[in-house]
Formats: sequence, C-alpha cells, structure tokens
Amino acid sequence: MSLKWTCSAFSQLTTGELYTILQARQAVFVVEQHCPFPEIDGLDPQCRHLQGRNNDTLVAYCRIVPPGVKFAVPSIGRVLTTAEGRGHGYGIALMEQAVRITAELYPGMDMLVAAQTYLEKFYNRFEFYRTGNNYLEDDIPHIDMLRKYLG
Repeated sequence: MSLKWTCSAFSQLTTGELYTILQARQAVFVVEQHCPFPEIDGLDPQCRHLQGRNNDTLVAYCRIVPPGVKFAVPSIGRVLTTAEGRGHGYGIALMEQAVRITAELYPGMDMLVAAQTYLEKFYNRFEFYRTGNNYLEDDIPHIDMLRKYLG
C-alpha cells in the first residue's frame, strides 16, 4: 500500500481536488448512506483536508477541524474511503495520518470524532473512547469519542 498523502488548507486545494473531495463525500455520505442532508456545511474553508491517493485516484479522505470551530478541541471528520478504496486498509492508514497531523497542528490538545456508532471499535484502535450517549445526527446514530492528550 503506497498511498500519496497530502494535507492542505482549503485555499491550497486545486479546483480539481475540491471537486473530487466533494464528489467522494456526496457519494459516501449522501448516496450510499441514503442521507439527504447539507453535506457542504460551511466549515470546509476553516479546515485542513487530508487526502490519500492511489495513482492519483482519491481513495481516502478526512478533514481536520480546528478547535473552536465545531467543538472546543480539534476534531477529525468526514472520514471516508471510497468504494474502490475499501478492503485495502486505507481507512486505518487514513486515521493514523489524521491523528499524527492533528497532534502536530494542535500539540497538547485532546481530539474528538463524532462517529457513527457502528464504527466505535474502529476508532477505539486509535485511542478514541465514547464520551456520552448515542444521538441522532441526520437520522444516523452517532457518538462523540475523545482521544485524550496524555503528555
């Protein structure tokens, strides 16, 4: 697995990269999950965008949201692997990169994911743990999961 990783501020994304990212997010979060909601939520310009590409094809993506934008601590969101990227360990590689980069960008801070509940064990492997009760977001069960900074 030799993915090429880039982590860019919104202003650094090319038009083509942005189009591909939004297309992948729509395919996964709106079409596959049958969830018609405003996927473009206005936060993207404040975020970093982590892309994993295999031969120039986007196969893994997430955004890193700065502290104070959505939550008090930095968060990792819109975590996805594309249909053609699944089954290759790209999701694990994506989260390893996302945790490392988030820790570099915001040293000494906890980090959070608002996870779909079925992915709780997946996020546990990166030391994210449930912080509260299940809740519905866009009619999909979610939980907030925190990764504590341990110094």
